[in-house]
Amino acid sequence: MSGRGPAVHAVAAALRSAVTYRRWACLVLGGALLMPYMMAGEVVAAVWYRSPGVGDPLLSVQPLIFLAVLPVVAVSGLFLPVRAFEIVAARALLGVSLEAPPPHARRTWPERLRTTAWFTAHLAIGGVASGLALALVPFAIWAAALPLVHGPIPVGALVVETGAAAWWGPPLAVLTLVVLFGALVGAGALLAELAPALLGPSPEDRLAAAEAHARRLAARNRLARELHDSVGHALSVVTVQAAAAGRVLDRDPETARAALGAIEESARSALAELDHVIGVLREGASRREPEPTLRDLDRLLDSSGARIVRRIGDLSGVPPVVSREAYRIVQEALTNALRYGAGPVEVTLDVRDGSLELDLRNATESRRAGLRRTGRGVAGMRERADLLGGEFTAGPAEGGWRVVARLPLDPQGGTPGSGAA
Repeated sequence: MSGRGPAVHAVAAALRSAVTYRRWACLVLGGALLMPYMMAGEVVAAVWYRSPGVGDPLLSVQPLIFLAVLPVVAVSGLFLPVRAFEIVAARALLGVSLEAPPPHARRTWPERLRTTAWFTAHLAIGGVASGLALALVPFAIWAAALPLVHGPIPVGALVVETGAAAWWGPPLAVLTLVVLFGALVGAGALLAELAPALLGPSPEDRLAAAEAHARRLAARNRLARELHDSVGHALSVVTVQAAAAGRVLDRDPETARAALGAIEESARSALAELDHVIGVLREGASRREPEPTLRDLDRLLDSSGARIVRRIGDLSGVPPVVSREAYRIVQEALTNALRYGAGPVEVTLDVRDGSLELDLRNATESRRAGLRRTGRGVAGMRERADLLGGEFTAGPAEGGWRVVARLPLDPQGGTPGSGAA
């Protein structure tokens, strides 16, 4: 009794488990998918057995038809797009966790072979399990009813006694159903074990997924830098100019009006930058504002409201990708100058020896200069320079703060663009 207890509990637990019935459904699905192949095999066999000298009944060759159609199933699995369907079925019915293949991924022969192995196994195991269920359930009902029937029953060359002599019928029926149940549970568990190995991602799929993830991270990091540089600059200008306007509002209305104009221009620029970034994030955005480049440098410097000494050479030959990154570096450096510096800001840009040289410095530092290290501005500027294979330095210089960048016009690792700077 004690030895049968765990087995009885295991059977009861399996009967109560929802995944058991879902796996049965997966087996039935495999049997249903096998039916067209079996029907075609039946037709071929019927034509064959009509030939002269061939008189075996069609039922006797069912196992041969089953074995004959399996290569056809395998060949169709090589070329039919069954993987996505089988992944959905395995997730929903077998209860296994499977990663979806990368979208628009090209099919490779290793993936085709793994898929056809699963497709063939699914249809073969499902077909056998469905056939056993269709055969053994009626047999169990017949065996259980034997004690209730009067008179012998001929079964082929045998004669089966009924009534009290068929006392073995109900136990045989119970044993048959238990064996069938165990076979179905085992078949479902076998499919659940095979699914991750045959339908799961291949090394090529994992590499493609990792590359797609890296591209998404790079795009997110770039958008984060864009927001930090553009919106951070605008807010710094607004803060500085609002403070200046508040100090001189009563005694110098014209200066206060100029500061308010700088605030308005900076806020408008920040809204445009936000609209651009939202357009990039929104799927299917059909119209996106172009990113600012050095062509917009004068507007950036004018809207800052700071005293700026400009030494800007001919920048017409700067490639678009370098022009975009250089604009962002100037923007962030100017933001830091407004936030932490004092006095005029000297901005120098020129092209020398195949590189764009950028030099921005404050005449003096304010007491808030130590707060500079709490942000991501310097790190972001360095990342932009490194992306182009350039050089970047930033730090105290002559009582002020200086940012120096040297960006090659033929960037290493940048993404080429179109149009002039």
